[in-house]
Amino acid sequence: MTNPAVPAGEGASPSPARKSHKPGGRTLTFDKVSFFVVCLGVPLAVFLLFVIWPFVQAFYYSLTNWSGFSTSMQFIGLDNYVTLFTDDTFLKALRNNVLLALVVPFVTLTLALALATMLTVGGRSTGAVQGLRRSGLYRVISFFPYAIPAIVIGLIWNQVYDPSAGLLNGILTKLGISSAHGFPWLGDSRTAIWSVMFVIIWSMVGFYTILFVAAIKGIPAELYDAARIDGAGRLRTAFSVTIPLIRENVQTAYIYLGILVLDAFVYMQALEPGGGPQNSTLTMSQDLYVTAFQQSKFGLASAMGVVLALVTLTFAAVVFSVNRLAGGRTRAKA
Repeated sequence: MTNPAVPAGEGASPSPARKSHKPGGRTLTFDKVSFFVVCLGVPLAVFLLFVIWPFVQAFYYSLTNWSGFSTSMQFIGLDNYVTLFTDDTFLKALRNNVLLALVVPFVTLTLALALATMLTVGGRSTGAVQGLRRSGLYRVISFFPYAIPAIVIGLIWNQVYDPSAGLLNGILTKLGISSAHGFPWLGDSRTAIWSVMFVIIWSMVGFYTILFVAAIKGIPAELYDAARIDGAGRLRTAFSVTIPLIRENVQTAYIYLGILVLDAFVYMQALEPGGGPQNSTLTMSQDLYVTAFQQSKFGLASAMGVVLALVTLTFAAVVFSVNRLAGGRTRAKA
C-alpha cells in the first residue's frame, strides 16, 4: 500500500550524482606512465648517452689541445678550426669529400634506377607489365659485389689497377690500347680519384638496384597500363610514374650513400692509404686518422670530426630540401 503521508513521486530517494568519465580523459595512470618511461624514456636516454653526448664531448675536445693519451688538456678556443681552414692538406681533403658526395650518389642511383626499371617494368611493351626475362638472376648477380666486405673489394681492385701486372691494363693492351701499358691508374693524380669512384659505384649499385626493385614492385600495375595507353614511352613513364612514386626511397638512398662516401675510409685505405699522388684521393676521415693516431693531436682531430659531421648534416639538409621542392612542384602540377 502507498503511504498517504508521502506525496506521489517523492517516495524514491534521489540517486547520488555520478561523475562523468570522458573517453579521452587525461588522467595519468600507472600504465600510461610506465608505457612512456619504457617506450620513450629509455630509448631517449640511450640516444642521449650514446649519440648526443659523444658529439658534445667531441666538440669540447676540439676546443682543446688534448693529445689523446694524457689527462691534461688546455682550452684553446677556436684555434684548431683556424688551423684546419688554413691547412692546404685539410682543404684538399674537404674538396675531395665534396667531389665524392656530388658524383658517386648521383651516378650510382641513376644506374640503380635504370637497372631496377629494366628488371621490373622494362620487358615487352605489349601485354602485362613485366621486367626482363631472368630478372631474378640479374638481381642476384648485381647484388653480389655488395656481399663482399669493402676492405676485400679495395684490395682486389688494387690488384686490378696494378700498372705492371693488373688485369685492367692487360685487357686494354690486348684490345690494342697501347697507352694503357703500364699506366698507373692509382698513381696518376688525373685518374686516381675517378678510379676510386668507379670502385665505390661498382660495389654499391647492386644493393640500391635491389632497393629500387622492391619500391617499384609496390607501384600498382594499373598506373603503368594507363601510361602505356596514353602513349608514354619508357623514358616518359620513368620520369612521370616511377620516380615520383618512389621519391622517398630515392631520398633515403641518396642520404645513406652520401654519408658513406663522405667517410669512404675503408675504400680509401685499401686503395690509396697514403692519400694518393698530391693528396688527390685524401679524405677527411683519412686526415683525421693520421692526425689522431700518428700525430697524437686528438684535439685537432676532434675538430676535423666536427667539420665532417657538419658537412654530412649539410648534405642531408640539401637532399631533404631538394626533395621537398621537387615534391611540391609535382603536387602543384597534379
